[in-house]
Amino acid sequence: MNGEKRPDLVLRGGRVYRVDAARSWAQAVAARDGAIVAVGTDAEVGELAGPRTEVIDLGGRMVLPGFIDAHVHASAGGLERLRCDLSGAHDLGAYLSIVAAFAAAHPDAAWITGGGWAIDVFPGGIPAARDLDRIVPDRPVFLANRDHHAAWVNSRALELAGIGAGTPDPADGRIERDADGNPVGTLQEGAMSLVERVVPRPGLDEQVAGIAEGQRYLHSLGVTGWQEAIVGDYAVIPDCFDAYREAERRGLLVSRVVGAQWWQRGTGTGQLDAMLERRALAGSGLFRATSVKIMMDGVCENFTASMLTPYLDGHGHEGPTSGVPFFDAAELKRALVAIDAQGFQAHFHAIGDRAVREALDAVAAARSANGAGRGRHHISHIQVVHPQDLPRFRELDVLANCQALWACNEPQMTELTLPFLGPERAGWQYPFGSLHRSGAQLCFGSDWPVSSPNPLWELHTAVNRTVPPGYPYADPGAGEVFLPAERIDLATAIAAATIGSAYVNHDDHLVGSIEAGKRADLVVLDRDLFAGPADEIALARVDLTFVGGRVVYERPGA
Repeated sequence: MNGEKRPDLVLRGGRVYRVDAARSWAQAVAARDGAIVAVGTDAEVGELAGPRTEVIDLGGRMVLPGFIDAHVHASAGGLERLRCDLSGAHDLGAYLSIVAAFAAAHPDAAWITGGGWAIDVFPGGIPAARDLDRIVPDRPVFLANRDHHAAWVNSRALELAGIGAGTPDPADGRIERDADGNPVGTLQEGAMSLVERVVPRPGLDEQVAGIAEGQRYLHSLGVTGWQEAIVGDYAVIPDCFDAYREAERRGLLVSRVVGAQWWQRGTGTGQLDAMLERRALAGSGLFRATSVKIMMDGVCENFTASMLTPYLDGHGHEGPTSGVPFFDAAELKRALVAIDAQGFQAHFHAIGDRAVREALDAVAAARSANGAGRGRHHISHIQVVHPQDLPRFRELDVLANCQALWACNEPQMTELTLPFLGPERAGWQYPFGSLHRSGAQLCFGSDWPVSSPNPLWELHTAVNRTVPPGYPYADPGAGEVFLPAERIDLATAIAAATIGSAYVNHDDHLVGSIEAGKRADLVVLDRDLFAGPADEIALARVDLTFVGGRVVYERPGA
């Protein structure tokens, strides 16, 4: 083998879990020009090295394909890290200290924006404007919660938006009010847009910086590719289409990203023309706008997730609402038939059992009208799934996009969800094990900044159904196993977080497993996840992350 044909990188002496069809193991990997050229034993791969080959001795550490996040808001998450970021705290006092410090450090900022607050910190999940008024009385404040389904605002923001006691609730949201009808400072779902429309939009350079920061953070966690879950104008998340293209043009974007274009409800299929134009502009590079995001409903915690039967009132009796379906079922079917016919992938947000069922019904209509297709449609969140709908995922070739970290006993579950679902529906939550046993294909997404994008925490929770060590949103019941029958084994979880998510992105021929010819997107962990107890999965650390054979993250001291 002559010099120029020799690999430029060899990883040897490791536990290489390939996640190929055979789920085989190796000791070493070689890469050249960003692609994997050999996988095998130390002897087989080692003899390929030349004098200019960088050889890294793994010392028994584990190598996996780079993790791929199938549902993430990397652009918004990166922006929040650069703004007023509350995600590292979990009480009112800490939140107010962070806001006050940010306001003091940015005296020229016209608005204080950011987010990351947890609804379980506040009684009923409803923070008050008066708390923000005490520390920032003169400038408007707009802070999204960590699931981006509600916003906490101060009185100045309400004033600038013209929101008062006489302001009606929008059809797709709710202004939380006191006994006299006055807004208290929490805006649910579509009500966020009433203030968001007067919040200054970030400039292109700021958005590009947010993407770069989001990518840097994801790389530090071993994530090497993702699906950007909203590309378009949606409430507090700015349209990131131009910013991704600019980040790629500047050479800042190095990961492969699929963008899910936002479907505006009530607009009809005429919006497909603009989506097709965007797909043509971003259809073949690192950033490809080939998916369409359809938000079916809200979330359980504020009773906007769409249910087949009413929520309970907390005393075991049926309440007045079954949630907020964001689409008429017939409208949705017409939309999906058109979306599917144009070769787009549908990416659904569906939390409640009615939302999941109607998403599946829409896919069935598209399959009937257009044939099997190649859309690789997927439903994200799948919090409550009626047992009758479990086998339909395989029957309709719909992937289950799991936010595994949510499937545990943490305060939003124990305080704001379980009392209002009732015992039967509570047992239908996050049915990863049932879906897997029924033959459904799984993929993993974090929904960051809604929750942490740490794949090791996701693996831990999927396998154990317990809160991972170090998770900030824990309560006294954190050690209790949440619906143990829905646990999946580690091999299945790793596959969902790698090749499963690569498949969703139509990238499984390029990434997601460690095979010759694929891109050298790799992550080195400090331990073999299979060798230790399952309850220690989350304790593993990412030592190295490679994208295209190049180190993009190295843990200090590793």
